[in-house]
Amino acid sequence: MAERTRSERNTLTGRVKRYAKVGAAVGGLATRFAGSQILGVPWTDTKRASELKQALGGLKGPLMKVAQMTATIPDMLPTEYVQELGQLQTNAPSMGWPFVKRRMAAELGPKWQEKFASFEHTAAAAASLGQVHRATGRDGRTFACKLQYPDMGSAVEADLQQLKLVFAIYKRYDRAIDPSEIHAELLDRLREELDYEREARHMAAYESLLKKESGVHVPDAVAPLSTKRLLTMTWLEGERLMRVVDRPLAFRNKVAYNMFRAWYVPFYGYGVIHGDPHLGNYTVRDDGSINLLDFGCIRVFKPSFIRAVIDLYRALRDGDEELAVHAYETWGFENIGRETIGILNQWAMFLYGPLLKDRAQEIQETGGTAYGATVAAKVHGALRKAGGVRPPREFVLMDRAAIGLGSVFTHLRAKVNWHRLFHDLIDGFEEGALARRQKRVLPRFRIPLPG
Repeated sequence: MAERTRSERNTLTGRVKRYAKVGAAVGGLATRFAGSQILGVPWTDTKRASELKQALGGLKGPLMKVAQMTATIPDMLPTEYVQELGQLQTNAPSMGWPFVKRRMAAELGPKWQEKFASFEHTAAAAASLGQVHRATGRDGRTFACKLQYPDMGSAVEADLQQLKLVFAIYKRYDRAIDPSEIHAELLDRLREELDYEREARHMAAYESLLKKESGVHVPDAVAPLSTKRLLTMTWLEGERLMRVVDRPLAFRNKVAYNMFRAWYVPFYGYGVIHGDPHLGNYTVRDDGSINLLDFGCIRVFKPSFIRAVIDLYRALRDGDEELAVHAYETWGFENIGRETIGILNQWAMFLYGPLLKDRAQEIQETGGTAYGATVAAKVHGALRKAGGVRPPREFVLMDRAAIGLGSVFTHLRAKVNWHRLFHDLIDGFEEGALARRQKRVLPRFRIPLPG
């Protein structure tokens, strides 16, 4: 591996430069919020939301990644902001060929092009932390080369400091949800996403966890052409989800089935969740199977946490309030009274509702493609009146995955028996058996067991 250049290290100079760039965007947000409070101007102005999207997209860093995350959590931000920031998931501008040549040389050495039969100059995809180029190996295989933008170490540390200001603004705007633990969770996950060697291990782990799922495909990492900041993997052909939403119902149902299995077989079988189900992280094949493409945002849960997910389902099914309280407390919710439990159960009933009915149905039978927006607004308002709640950090990615997948199923208009899909995974669940599977499998990929 080539020695990393100074620009790629987390340096004081790099952080100072980043503070200047990010401070302008975040400071502008703070100024607009203050003006809205003083002048009574709505904070949800579409033009301002568009400007913020452009600013974050240009920064190409962690704040853009945060924007992607918050855009998938209903009512975390006003509607106009969610609509604008959601576009950052797939529409980030790519860096040019001179930039790519310098970065590739920094990772694989000055003769890096000799390691490939061909390497496309234009990025096939670009996002918040890096961009992907299509290439052909000397052995004839087609590769996807995921190249991280420079100075991301400095960017993460600077952006995470600025993110505290963003959340402070949010808390002043709305006290329904205390984002303190959300910030802590994003901090750890964003730092992890910078390590492409870790992501390669996650990829190999998922290939193992899903080896019996014929409807899910995982690329293979190419170790000789990969580094901590460059991940080369086999190219998987497929279409974006929005290009298949008008296919016949049987096809759409098959895609939904495979998406459900891709996310929840690892979750209930091994306590592992893929926390980033946005549109850029998977594609659909002609046979309805899916390709998983990104493994930077992965979380491992304690077996007791998974048990609580199942306990809450049973509590809602049986009207067992004591079991519901136990589930929330196991997840890490603290000091929540009967009123707050009732409000949280409204959101839980929305998520679990399709699982409770033993019949084929759409994941959301009313409300269009804005999955959960109406219910979220109602719950959010009730939490505000009740004094607010602080979601535990372990809850963040699980909730995000559920909402992201719900949105996928809504776009597909899939009509599936979700109850049976769910019970296929949880029937016979044993906490001890899950713990043993974790200890047997995860250490092989150097994935830490949950503490």
